[in-house]
Amino acid sequence: QVQLVESGGGLVQAGGSLRLSCATSGPTFRYNMGSMGWFRQAPGKERDFVAAISWSDGRTYYVDSVKGRFTISRDNAKNTVYLQMNSLKPEDTAAYYCAADIDAIRGLGSSKDQYEYWGQGTQVTVSS
Repeated sequence: QVQLVESGGGLVQAGGSLRLSCATSGPTFRYNMGSMGWFRQAPGKERDFVAAISWSDGRTYYVDSVKGRFTISRDNAKNTVYLQMNSLKPEDTAAYYCAADIDAIRGLGSSKDQYEYWGQGTQVTVSS
């Protein structure tokens, strides 16, 4: 079983920055070393892909709307994934979720169906 715990959300003004963290635990995940993703969900909307990173080689993948503003990274020693968010916009307001894909073969992806485990989410609110 894999456990994911997000932190770092909050209220920030437009143009500001936040760093989200996702701490992972669980013996299954440590040995499979697949990939991690960040998704976000605004009220009344679908949960959308934001970014993903491979645990093994650090390859990354972003949705176009956050390229150049958000950076996903991982600390293998701490089993933690981060999402650094700069130049935040009001439209970035959402609950942010991290997710784990424990399949080490599948590769990075943006589909929710690819990710087997999810955190509880952390709220990010950007005021104009």
